[in-house]
Order: sequence, then C-alpha cells, then structure tokens
Amino acid sequence: MDSVIYFEVPVDNEDRAREFYSRAFGWTANAMPEINYTLLSTTESDQNRTPKEPGAINGGMFKRGLYGLEHPLVTIRVTSIENTLQSIEKLGGKRMGEKMPVGDMGFAAYFKDSEGNVVGLFQPARM
Repeated sequence: MDSVIYFEVPVDNEDRAREFYSRAFGWTANAMPEINYTLLSTTESDQNRTPKEPGAINGGMFKRGLYGLEHPLVTIRVTSIENTLQSIEKLGGKRMGEKMPVGDMGFAAYFKDSEGNVVGLFQPARM
C-alpha cells in the first residue's frame, strides 16, 4: 500500500505564510531561496527528515502557480513513478509534466486524478 508522506501548500507571500504557519501551529519553516521553496517541519524528525512519530508528515510551500499548482496537495510515496503514472492514465487520470529529480533524495511528479484533483508522487532514490 502506498502512503501519503508529504503535503505542499502554494502561497502568494512566502514570508507571510512562513510566519502564519509558524505562529498558528508551531511548525518550523526553513526557507530555501535557491530552489524557491520552504520546508515545513510539523513534528520532530530524524537526520533524514523522517518524522519520528508514526503517521506524522512534514511538508513544504512554494509560490502559487509554480509547476502550474494553485491548491494544497498531498504526495504519495511509490516504488516507481513511471509504473504508477501508467496505471493512473489507464484509470482516467492525467500526468502533469514529467518526472523530476528532488536533489539526491529521489524523484517527484504530479498528476490529476479522475476528479481533476492534483496529487504528487515521490519515488525515493533508495527504498
């Protein structure tokens, strides 16, 4: 079974959004201007950014419209993005762009489900 492992929130004003989520929920917001992204830590994590609490997930935020994304989304960990996208397309979903590297951590891709919702996929570099 593939699990939801991450969430992303598009924002209009990154500084304002970092302050909002930090103050509202106590999350740590780490800006990464070199990639136009902010990491959101929602729970205590190990050195690999893996949450220590079972079931907890961390997330991120980026400028609204980047990658064509306008609404919050969840990301699902899969063993093969290519195989998963083929299944998604057979089931009526649609890929959004191509698989892209995420540093040395793995690969990501986005798709629209049968209802038009955008969902992320993540394939770790090492399983």
